[in-house]
Amino acid sequence: MSEPQNPHWYPAYVGLGSNLHGPTRQIQAAIELLGTLTRTRLIAQSSLYRSAPFGGIEQPDFMNAAVSLLTELSAHELLAELQQIEARRGRDSDEVRWGPRVLDLDLLVYGAATIAEPDLVVPHPGIAERNFVLLPLQEIAPELVIPGLGRLASLAVNVQEPQIERLE
Repeated sequence: MSEPQNPHWYPAYVGLGSNLHGPTRQIQAAIELLGTLTRTRLIAQSSLYRSAPFGGIEQPDFMNAAVSLLTELSAHELLAELQQIEARRGRDSDEVRWGPRVLDLDLLVYGAATIAEPDLVVPHPGIAERNFVLLPLQEIAPELVIPGLGRLASLAVNVQEPQIERLE
């Protein structure tokens, strides 16, 4: 099979989170793996952020980050790659929603696409309310326009709920 003559590269943004089994190491390893994805280039990565848990379940603080990619993969192909990385790093498919996790990779934005399917929703729901997504994303792409929400830099961040701090 030959490569297409005019490949299309799509900007994609991924949120990363971990609060188990060496969260900093988990985030760093995931970023390295994202940099090795086929037909994908890692463009930028945010600092690490420590955030209080979201969702009311007693658990350790999270480490969070965001990356920007350029990819020829479709949104579904990229999602499948993210899920494979999660599984390789030890994520359990039976985890409790908003509970502790080894690694969580969320496809936040995929170009100008708006996708609402059972297995994939883009832009990721809740971006505008989650400072552990907004702050790392604003660091690497303040001018990003999120379909349906507008310019990222114009979205308000509440650093008090849940509490968050930049580490690097």
